[in-house]
Amino acid sequence: MTKRLANASFVTSIIGIDPGLDGGVALIAQDGVSVFDTPTIQVKKSKREYAIPEMVRLLRDSGPARVIIEAVHSMPKQGVTSSFNFGKGYGLWLGITAALGYPYDLVTPQRWKSVMLDGMAKDKGASRVRAMQLFPLVSDHLARVKDEGRAEALLIAEYGRRLAVLQ
Repeated sequence: MTKRLANASFVTSIIGIDPGLDGGVALIAQDGVSVFDTPTIQVKKSKREYAIPEMVRLLRDSGPARVIIEAVHSMPKQGVTSSFNFGKGYGLWLGITAALGYPYDLVTPQRWKSVMLDGMAKDKGASRVRAMQLFPLVSDHLARVKDEGRAEALLIAEYGRRLAVLQ
């Protein structure tokens, strides 16, 4: 007997995720493009945490979709606490995606940036510029320096869309 999958409907949209606290989520669908900040909640004056119920709701309400998550790792000279928090976000997004039954791919920053920022600097400013070039209808949501997580999530989603087209 074949087991029927709950989310077996045809995936027509791509979600890109920059998993940091200052990251973002982007949805590329047939009916348009949406960008969001990573859902967080202020727990102390200078401390934020991931807002897990909002993360779940955001993915659930955007699906079914193929999810592309930036594969992150700790960096030299990064503090223990920031490394732990960065990994925490990455793990949360992976877990939520898997629990929802969405197909997903992991992509390193070097890989998606080599494609999406070809001929450009590989920094966050270049990510904002490139995202605004490719998606002018949402450029007002990418204009501020603090919108770099949204821009990178959008470029990750576009990388995933291009990869899906080639397959």
